[in-house]
Amino acid sequence: MTRRADRPGSLRLHREGVLTRRIEALETLLDPCALCPRACRALRRSGDLGTCATGPLPVVASWTPHFGEEPVISGRRGSGTVFLANCNLRCVFCQNHDISQKPRTFRDSAMTDEDLAAIHLELQDRGCHNVNWVSPTHQVPALVRGLDLAIRRGFGLPLVYNTNAYDSVEVLRLLDGVVDVYLPDLKYADPAAGRECSRVPDYPDRAREAIREMFLQVGDRWTLSPDGTLLRGLLVRILVLPNDLAGVEESLRWIAEELSPRVGISLMAQYYPTHHAAQPGRYPLLQRPISAGEWDRALEALERWTAGDHRYIQDFREAPGYYRPDFSDSEKPFPDLDDFLPR
Repeated sequence: MTRRADRPGSLRLHREGVLTRRIEALETLLDPCALCPRACRALRRSGDLGTCATGPLPVVASWTPHFGEEPVISGRRGSGTVFLANCNLRCVFCQNHDISQKPRTFRDSAMTDEDLAAIHLELQDRGCHNVNWVSPTHQVPALVRGLDLAIRRGFGLPLVYNTNAYDSVEVLRLLDGVVDVYLPDLKYADPAAGRECSRVPDYPDRAREAIREMFLQVGDRWTLSPDGTLLRGLLVRILVLPNDLAGVEESLRWIAEELSPRVGISLMAQYYPTHHAAQPGRYPLLQRPISAGEWDRALEALERWTAGDHRYIQDFREAPGYYRPDFSDSEKPFPDLDDFLPR
């Protein structure tokens, strides 16, 4: 049966009983844990926390309509972002470090499947265009369980998988048809940068394998709703870092040559020194914003290696100030819609 492009794939998989089998397969990867390329082998269903400091139950830091994603994701009514606590990376400049790298904060905040289903339905009731799982890699089994329960109760929005791309290809294959929109980072082109900045030895290889699998599932074409929001497709985010630590041109060249020059790209200027990168002398290559020259070179590379209309470019001057979350207010960690609209 061919899926309708304007209907979330999870609805069909739920109806055919496939989603239940996918959940069962995902659960087997929890114990011992092989949900991400770290494959830390923690017995998470037995209480081990593993590298991501997360057990078998979902741990959510915040959920809210978010208006600061790319326009094709946020639209006019917001993207229903579900910010998962903890992370499988240890990025020294993480802008969400208050929720990604402080597991003690969320030690007593585990949710049930009922809770997670209720979050999905609440975001749908609030008019969001989609539900957007942010940093989902280490919590995929619980998320899909909650999704399945939400569908039984009337949930029907597209699902966005918003990830650092340090993902297991095996897991992504089990998400084929479950996820409608893939929104991965491509953080580095050089393994040394991944080791220094995110504490993993093989980031480029693993992220490229993951993004290739996403591309195989959804291709380089987008399906848009009548209001212009993305129903199905791939959009790769590249954050420009100082001193070319991101390897922007190499990543864009790889996407163009190995996948397609028409893959959607979001070029991001929002870097600012934070978390460990803001500590004097600790990470000298990260202790300043990007320069105008670095941004111009990234724009030139984008022009060289991409084609088509699926490109988003942040405002170099305003982005570092706009995209600063405050998770002390879990209900509203980002500004209102008016703060994100063009002036």
